[in-house]
Amino acid sequence: MTEDNFFRHLENQGHRYRKLNPYEDFVKGKLEVYPDTKAAQLHDWLKEHYPDFPFTCEKTVYNYVMYVRQKYSIPLQRINRDFFPVDELEYGQQGQVDFGEYTMRKSDGTRKKVYFFSMVLSRSRYKYVYFSDRAFDTTMSIVAHEKAFMFFQGITVVIVYDQDSLFIHNENYGNLLLTKEFKAYVKVRNIVVHFCRKADPQSKGKIESVVKYIKQNFLYNRTFVDIDTLNDQAVGWLSRTANIMVHNRTRKVPFAEWQIEKQHLRPYTPIPVDHNPYTSYCVRKDNTIAFKSNFYTLPEGTYTGKGSNVLIRVAEGKINIYTHEKKLICTHNVSSDKGKVIRNTDHKRDKTLKIPQFMDQVAAYFTEPDVVRKYLELVHNNKPRYIRDQLLLIRKIVETSGAWKVFKAVQYCYEHQIYDATALKDVAEKIIIPDEEIAKTPLDLKLLINPENLKKANTKPLKSNIEDYENLFSNN
Repeated sequence: MTEDNFFRHLENQGHRYRKLNPYEDFVKGKLEVYPDTKAAQLHDWLKEHYPDFPFTCEKTVYNYVMYVRQKYSIPLQRINRDFFPVDELEYGQQGQVDFGEYTMRKSDGTRKKVYFFSMVLSRSRYKYVYFSDRAFDTTMSIVAHEKAFMFFQGITVVIVYDQDSLFIHNENYGNLLLTKEFKAYVKVRNIVVHFCRKADPQSKGKIESVVKYIKQNFLYNRTFVDIDTLNDQAVGWLSRTANIMVHNRTRKVPFAEWQIEKQHLRPYTPIPVDHNPYTSYCVRKDNTIAFKSNFYTLPEGTYTGKGSNVLIRVAEGKINIYTHEKKLICTHNVSSDKGKVIRNTDHKRDKTLKIPQFMDQVAAYFTEPDVVRKYLELVHNNKPRYIRDQLLLIRKIVETSGAWKVFKAVQYCYEHQIYDATALKDVAEKIIIPDEEIAKTPLDLKLLINPENLKKANTKPLKSNIEDYENLFSNN
């Protein structure tokens, strides 16, 4: 380029055509009325008001909105909030609570997420932290409160919280409805609870600073061993650093201030807390319950109509499901997957028959039920926990292979001391019955689904004398 061409090129770059120029008036008008509008919201408004709006990436819209702001001098208005120092509260008056989570490294290079509960006494800044390897629920939160009160050797009058779903299950125009478990606990402990407004962490700045302090001073670059070790390490950190170092704001030592504040705390007396209580869950129409993004099956017939529910308890990686009379229904391993159906193999079985009756029913399919009954008893002795599954499989083999084949397989398994339905199935599939054998025992090939059919099969029809019919015709 010559020097003149280069300057003309620069001038054209400053006045190049913009893809969104046809919408300049719309963007300008919105920004003049709502100067605090973000580019992302303007992007949505453009697509809403102009159905033929071309596909445009977010960055293009952002750049154009900034161009319109600069061209028409419409700065982005930010809402600034004024803050003032809060007067120190009386000793023993208030505590603040919050939760946090952090991903730690393990010695093998993998990572482990931990969750923690923290509480601070507002006047003395005396801190407590309690860690868990799974997310806190309401019960675990109550347990953590008890540990904190024991650590502080007393209870404050008021405790400040976020609007957390662990404590609140609904908000009705400012009236906060506590969860059933937390409401009962607050009543027993006689605590005045105060919940901050949503998205307003500044209203409990003391505990927010503690959560940040825990992450940056205690957890940062610490190796995770196990949760008990982490809690022991946390107690050591509290005693040598968090509660011993001079506080930046008060310029006092939290431990020394706590020595004064604990005299103003309400007395702490331990109360029994069920660390693992029963929780009620609704039973779905397909005899399952929804638990942590998975579906766990229940025995057929558990669902008895709208309002059907069961009680569950989770312990050691297992979910135990009970009736309301606390009778165990079934147990599942808790799955870490999402959207899966976790099924017990026996939840589609018919359990209306007792085991002896079930054996009699299966044995009745054969012409020599006593022989088969003895074999079934040996199967029961060999697999007592799975006998119902074994009987169901044997019945299914009879339905598919025929009673005579299965009886031959039973004889073979009996002679070779094989007492297993799966092996019986394999033997039955390999047996070949000659035609003459089939001809001799046609009855055994007949499947007797109902034991009563055996009686019907042995019934002999009455025979008429042909001479009687000849006499009748001759008389006519």
